[in-house]
Amino acid sequence: MSTEKAPTLLIVEDDLALQKQLRWSFDQYETLTAADRESALAQIHRHNPAVVTMDLGLPPDADSVSEGFRLLEQILAIAPETKVIVLTGQNDRTNALRAIALGAYDFFAKPFEPEMLALTIDRAFRLHELQLENHRLLAAQHPDSLAGLLTRDAGMQKICRTIEKVANSNATVLLLGESGTGKELLARGLHESSQRSKERFVAINCAAIPENLLESELFGYEKGAFTGAAKTTPGKIETAHGGTLMLDEIGDLPSALQAKLLRFLQERVIERLGGRQEIPVDVRIVCATHQDLKTQISDGRFREDLYYRLAEIVIPIPPLRERVGDAALLAHAFVRKFSNEQKRGNMSLTEDAVRTIETHRWPGNVRELENCIKRSVIMAEGNRITREDIGLEIANTDDIEYIDLRRVRDDAERQAIVTALGRTNGNLLRTSEILGISRPTLYDLMHRLGLK
Repeated sequence: MSTEKAPTLLIVEDDLALQKQLRWSFDQYETLTAADRESALAQIHRHNPAVVTMDLGLPPDADSVSEGFRLLEQILAIAPETKVIVLTGQNDRTNALRAIALGAYDFFAKPFEPEMLALTIDRAFRLHELQLENHRLLAAQHPDSLAGLLTRDAGMQKICRTIEKVANSNATVLLLGESGTGKELLARGLHESSQRSKERFVAINCAAIPENLLESELFGYEKGAFTGAAKTTPGKIETAHGGTLMLDEIGDLPSALQAKLLRFLQERVIERLGGRQEIPVDVRIVCATHQDLKTQISDGRFREDLYYRLAEIVIPIPPLRERVGDAALLAHAFVRKFSNEQKRGNMSLTEDAVRTIETHRWPGNVRELENCIKRSVIMAEGNRITREDIGLEIANTDDIEYIDLRRVRDDAERQAIVTALGRTNGNLLRTSEILGISRPTLYDLMHRLGLK
């Protein structure tokens, strides 16, 4: 006997007799039903059906198609892979074509033959499965270029999505964030996600090289350009031709080089030191800094025209202390990494060590956390890393937030119920449908949470 679950079909129909007929006709599927837009959206959120059949005429005004089109747009926004089959009136070709233009998979005019509709639904399920399989194959062929970045924070996840969106453009990207927040990791992820990934990724720290050497490092030099220039040497910009050049700590670039970099960004050609030949270079520029460049512009230390050339896409990176849950997540990952490297076996953090990590401000961000965990793994006596092994200043215990999951859940449930009650004007049946729970469950929750 097969235990494979039947695919899920959602039927949105306010005519209960027709709704029952459709359920009976398509009993080979896991059928769900909804009679209005709110309950249909609740089913979408709760079950994510692969295929939906829907009538355009829905309450509160079943003679109008406005509610149906609103639902169609919302379904495709929430679940763009879902195949929506629209059921229309016999002479309603205009609305049928409008539905297709909005993204519906197909349409059927009422009255319809169940056998023909069943064929269309079956094709929709097959297409949905093929698209999912295609996504899986593409993901296997192109591994996540940001896989090295661990985060649970919504802000950091949004940044990762931004990186993926801009990767295949040639826009210059400016990464803003404190030291140790992972700017170079994101820059490498941007390069690996782009069409330039097969070419070189070249990084240079503008603050780490003396001013009198930085120009030759960036632009290269010809033989004999200065004492010791024994041979012609290409610079970092030229070396990165076809790939990506990361200019780290761009805020420390000297004023004279700012003008030369601006000319390169405008003309896309360079001249080596001591040379007269213009050399065209195709390179993607990614810059990073922990400094406030707008303040530097006001102080006359950074060129405003260069800033706007560099800041086509600006991505601010939050410090570790603002990333919810990331300090503990990264700490556990670093323990696994360094315990393997140091051959210390299966090491772990004690609860008090985790609390200390969560409450520390981490001014050095991820780099400081990584160094702290590496030291702790080396120095710990046993296979359990304690608060003393971490070696951080212990925060005031009054400041430590002990997580009460029941309280968090109660607050979230209370907020969701109050919002749904407001949306339905206190209608408990519709509220339970929006929330995706039964009416008795809603009564129990309201009683427990003190809601009337």
